[in-house]
Amino acid sequence: MNAPDKTGGPDLALINYGDGDFTVVRPGRFVMCAISGVRIPLEALRYWSAVHQEAYAGPAEALARWRGLNP
Repeated sequence: MNAPDKTGGPDLALINYGDGDFTVVRPGRFVMCAISGVRIPLEALRYWSAVHQEAYAGPAEALARWRGLNP
C-alpha cells in the first residue's frame, strides 16, 4: 500500500509569487495554503507572500502567518 500524496498530486501548480501578481511556473489547478494545508484553486488565489513564496487560503491565514513572523 502506498502512502497518500500530501503534496497535492499532479494538479498542484508551481507559482512564483510577486508583488501584486503571480506567475505560473508549472501549470496546475491549485496551490496549497501554507497555514491550513487546504487546496486553493488558482482562480480563487488572492492572498500570498512574495517574500516567503507562500499562498494563503484567506485573510485569516495571511494574518496568522504575519503575526507568527512579527510577535
